[in-house]
This record gives sequence, C-alpha cells and structure tokens, in this order.
Amino acid sequence: MMMIEAAGLTKSFGAVAALDGLDLAVAGGSVCALLGPNGAGKTTAVRILTTLTRPDAGRAAVAGHDVARQPRQVRASISLVGQHAAVDDDLTGQENLVILGLMHHLGRRAARQRATALLAEFQLAEAGGRLVKTWSGGMRRRLDLMASLIVTPPVLILDEPTTALDPRSRAEIWSTVRSLARAGTTVLLCTQYLAEADEIADAVVIIDGGKVIAQGSPDELKDAIGARVDIVLADAADLPAAAAVLSGWATGAPSEDPDQRRLTAPVGAGAVSLPELVRQLDAAGLRAEDVSVRRPTLDEVFLNQTSGPQQAEVAA
Repeated sequence: MMMIEAAGLTKSFGAVAALDGLDLAVAGGSVCALLGPNGAGKTTAVRILTTLTRPDAGRAAVAGHDVARQPRQVRASISLVGQHAAVDDDLTGQENLVILGLMHHLGRRAARQRATALLAEFQLAEAGGRLVKTWSGGMRRRLDLMASLIVTPPVLILDEPTTALDPRSRAEIWSTVRSLARAGTTVLLCTQYLAEADEIADAVVIIDGGKVIAQGSPDELKDAIGARVDIVLADAADLPAAAAVLSGWATGAPSEDPDQRRLTAPVGAGAVSLPELVRQLDAAGLRAEDVSVRRPTLDEVFLNQTSGPQQAEVAA
C-alpha cells in the first residue's frame, strides 16, 4: 500500500513556481528520502502533504486521506518534525513530553510513563528534569523527535532531523528511524546530509525545479551514473597524457586536479580492467602511484542530476 501519494502537484507563489507537476509515491513501512537543491520545492511539498498549504492543482493523499478534502484525517495520521525546535524552553524535557502525551489523550500516568521511556531510549534521562532552555541544540533536536513519537504515527515526516547533531546522536536518530520503519511506520525524510539518505533510505527521490528528476534506491541511482576511475600520478605534468589514455575507457571527459596529481573519469559499470589500464599507462611512459575504481557517492549522484540552487521558495 502506498502511504504517501502525490500526482501532478503544482504550486506557485506569485511568479515563483515552487512545484511543477510533482509526482510522489511512498510505500508503507519504508523510508523515502526527498532530496533537492535549495528552492527545489521540498518545503512546499512537505507543507502540502501536512495540510499547511493547499496545492494549486493536482492531488495528494496521506494514509489514504486526501490532503485537501480530509485534512483532519491526514493530521491524525502524521507526525512532523520541522526544521526548528517546537518545544517549550520554560518547561523541563519531562514536562514537555507529558503535556504532549496528555494532548494525545494518554492519561496522566501513561503520559509520564511514555515520557520516561522516551527520555531513556534517547539517553536523556538525566537531563529530563532540567529546563529545556539549559539544553544544547543537539539535545533539543532529539527532544523534537521524541515529541513526534509520543504516539507512534502511521506516517512520520522528518525535515532535516539531524541538523546540529554530533555523529553519535545522528547515528542514534538513524537507528530509531530504521526501527520505526521495521515496525510499520512510513517515513518521509527531507535532508541535506546525503550520507543520511544513503544510510537509512529505501528509496530516494530527487526533485529539481518542482518536479521529480530521478528516483530509485540509493544503489540504483549510483549504478545509473556508473563507476569512476581515479589515477594519481607521480608527476602532475603527465596529467594530459594520462587523460588521453583514460579517455579510451571513460564515458565522459576526465577531470584533472593538478594539486593532488589526480585524474578522475566516469566509466561504465564493470567496463574497466585495471591491469590493462595500468599496462597502457606504463606503455605511455606514465608512472602512476595509485589506480582505483570506485562507486560514486550519493553526493555525486545529486550533483550529476541537479542544476544547483533555484530561486528561493516562498513560505506560505
């Protein structure tokens, strides 16, 4: 079952077209990373899916509920962790969570138990009794995520959830997100950390100019642009000659880095024989210190697919 669906979404703010026929489908119990350059339409898409903004055209549904015609049902089916902290600085961490539990009709005892359990799970039990204004930015960010999990939602939308977190805290968030997905929660993740999407996403959707330009699993997207060959030469003056040798294997123009004496070029998957390439370099009188084939990173996929920052989105 598709828990998030969008078809032909368009949205403009004056002369700025934030979305231009966006299509999206996220399967239940999966983690989908939504990527794109600044101004690509990610924030507008999230605002539409969470009923904060109405589309100009097209339709969208979350957990089977139409976002325009059934906004209350949509809101009852989602939790949203936005880009900015949404907790009360003048309350303790425990009090923030208990109040949210009461708002979810858990009852006072159940709300306290849930708050205590979440603080322990996120390793913030000792800080739970302190005012949130005394917490670090990373701790507050984790409290934001805890607040969204007072009642486990069918759909969890995360907008850059690990901003300001240290590597250990970020890994803890990743582990929590994976556990939620395994338990059946559908997660839509907007992130600027490409390693984050690579680590936890089942599917990646890249948008640019308000529409989808690439989608698939992280592995599928990497395979689509092929592997890359790196050659480090003993002498930077040999880069042009080495580029001529490498061009016979490459699917695109080699790039040169004279400072690192490095030559890099895209190649087809499985299309390079390193021993033969080394023999050709030797035959040309070129001394290579290192020759390697590596798979592209998701960062390289992103840069390959997108055109760069667009005109800034207008918040509705």
